[in-house]
Amino acid sequence: MKRFMMVLLFVVLLAGAGYAAYAMGYLPAELTSVIAAPAQQDTKAEAEVAPAEEVLPRVLADAKVVPVLRSDLAMSASGLVQEVMVKEGDRVEAGDLLVKLDDAQQRVAVAQAQANLARAQANLDKIKAGARAENIAVAQAAVEAAQANYDKLVNAAAPGNVASAQAAVSKAQAEYSRVVQGPSEETIIAARANLESAKAQLDQARSAYNRIRDLSDAGMRPESLAMQQATIAYEAAQARYDDVMNGATAADIASAGASVRQAQVQLETVQNSMPSDMAVAEASVNQAKAQLDELLAGARSEDIAAAEADVAAATASLQQALVGLRNTELRAPFAGVVATLNAAVGEQVSPGSPVAQLADVTAWEIETSDLTELDVVGVTEGAKVDLTFDALPDLTLGGTVSRIRPIGQDNRGDTVYTVVVMPDREDSRLLWNMTAVVDFGVK
Repeated sequence: MKRFMMVLLFVVLLAGAGYAAYAMGYLPAELTSVIAAPAQQDTKAEAEVAPAEEVLPRVLADAKVVPVLRSDLAMSASGLVQEVMVKEGDRVEAGDLLVKLDDAQQRVAVAQAQANLARAQANLDKIKAGARAENIAVAQAAVEAAQANYDKLVNAAAPGNVASAQAAVSKAQAEYSRVVQGPSEETIIAARANLESAKAQLDQARSAYNRIRDLSDAGMRPESLAMQQATIAYEAAQARYDDVMNGATAADIASAGASVRQAQVQLETVQNSMPSDMAVAEASVNQAKAQLDELLAGARSEDIAAAEADVAAATASLQQALVGLRNTELRAPFAGVVATLNAAVGEQVSPGSPVAQLADVTAWEIETSDLTELDVVGVTEGAKVDLTFDALPDLTLGGTVSRIRPIGQDNRGDTVYTVVVMPDREDSRLLWNMTAVVDFGVK
C-alpha cells in the first residue's frame, strides 16, 4: 500500500510540474498547445470523451526473508565456558557439540551417584541371596547349645552332662570355620562401595578446596574443613576395605581356636552347678530357634521392597546427576548454520541466556512487516500472492499464504499483522532479512 501511494503522488507531482511549466512559458508551443487543449474544448466535446478505466487499489506489504527453521540456543546450566567448538558461519549437523562448560563438579556428582547405586544394589543382592550356609550352621549350633542347657536344667543333669557342652563345641567349631574362610562376597562388595563413595566425596571436597586454596584465609574456610573430613572418611573406608580383603588375622584365628579348645575342655569337665532359672534357659532356646527360622525362611518381602526402593532412589539420583552433566553441553537441535555466537572461553554464562543462533538456510519463508488491520481482513490462508525483492529486481516468485499471526502489533500508531508466505520455489540468491514486497492482489 505504501508503494502504491508513493507512485500516485509521483504522478500528481509530474502533472503539476507540467502545468506550472506551461504557465511560465517554459514549454514549446507544440507541447503548450497539447496541454492547453483540454482547457479549450467545449462542454460538448468533454461529454463525448469516454470515461477513463477505474484503477482498483491493490494490497501491497513490505516483508523480509527469514529461515523457516531458526532458533536462539541457550545453556540449561550456569558455569564457565570451557570450549567453543564452532564459529559464526559454520554449518553443523543435528547433535553436534557447540559449547561446553566446565563440568568438574558434575562429574564428581555422577561418580558419587554411581557409588551409591552400587552400594544399594549390593545390599539388595545380599538380601535376596539369603543366609549363607555358615550363618545357618552357627544358628543351628546356637539352638543346640541353648536346648542342651535347657535339657540339663530340666533333667537336673549331674556333672558330666555333655549335651550342652557338645553344643558349645559345635558352635565354637562353626565360628572357627567362619573366621578361617574369610569375608563373604557381600561384605567385600559393601566395603568396596563404601570406599568408592568416600573417594567420590573426597574428589568433590578437593575440587571445592582447590578453588580457594590460594586465598589467604583458605585454612579457615569451610572448604578446608570439608577437605579434612573427606580425607579422614576416605582413609577409614580404605582401612576397612583393606581389613576385609586381608581376611582374618592370625590373632582372630588363634582366638577362634582357643574358643574351640575351651569348649572341648568344658565338655570334659562340666560344671557341677547349674542355673536355677528355667525361664531364662527356655527363652534362650526360643530365641535361638527364632533366629534359625528367620535365616531359613530367607528375606521378608518388606525387606526386599525396602532394598529395591533404595536401588530405585539411587538410580534416580544417578540419572539426575547425568542430566546435570549433560546440561553442561550445548548441542545443535537441527542441522543448520551458526548465524551468531555470543560465547567465549572463560566467560560466565547463565541458564536461559542465548549464546548462539542457529538457522536452516536451505528453506525460506516471507514475513510481512506493515500489513494493516484494514488490509489483513481480506487475506486468507492458502491465498496466492506475488513476491518481488528489492535486491533482485529480475526475480518474481509466486507464493502461498501459510499462516496469519492472530495478534497484531503497534507500528508507529498503526496496528499491523504478520502474514507468513511460503514461496512456490527456492532461489539460491535469497539471503536472511532481504527486503521483499508481497502483492496480495486487488483489495
